[in-house]
Amino acid sequence: MVGRFKRQDPIVAEPHGEDADPFPPSGMTLPRAVREVHRAIARALQIRVADHGVSMGQWYFLRALWEEDGLTQRELSQRVGMMEPTTVTALNNLERCDLVQRVRNPHDRRKVNIYLTPKGKALRADILPGAEEIEEAATQGISPRELELTVSVLRRVSANLGGLPPVGGDDDLG
Repeated sequence: MVGRFKRQDPIVAEPHGEDADPFPPSGMTLPRAVREVHRAIARALQIRVADHGVSMGQWYFLRALWEEDGLTQRELSQRVGMMEPTTVTALNNLERCDLVQRVRNPHDRRKVNIYLTPKGKALRADILPGAEEIEEAATQGISPRELELTVSVLRRVSANLGGLPPVGGDDDLG
């Protein structure tokens, strides 16, 4: 076992001819394609959120809180897929910007819940339409069936590598 992935034999495409090259001529592999798409979407999104004074790091936490306000720091870390020390740093910045507030949990004093401030809630109406425009632009010319299949395949790839289990629905841009 290497890290959290099982060691397996290398995956190499079977050549069709005696001297066939096992790699696609373009050099496009799944990891490279996913990286390029992620970078393109992240760049477009970064420009949109920066217009509202929000960093990409802050975007992920705001997005999670817009979906469910009042998460604990641990729940928020898990939803966003960040380590807890990173979450603490991000929350400190969000708090300084008056976008969130920490509230001690009344039922378990060890826990701290994170709530959006009115300013943090108001940003949703400003930022989400831009994120939706990016998704529309990114999926232009792709049929709903192709998109559904693509998302399904990528979720299975993630599950194969120990990521999120395949589930219904999409998380769109983060």
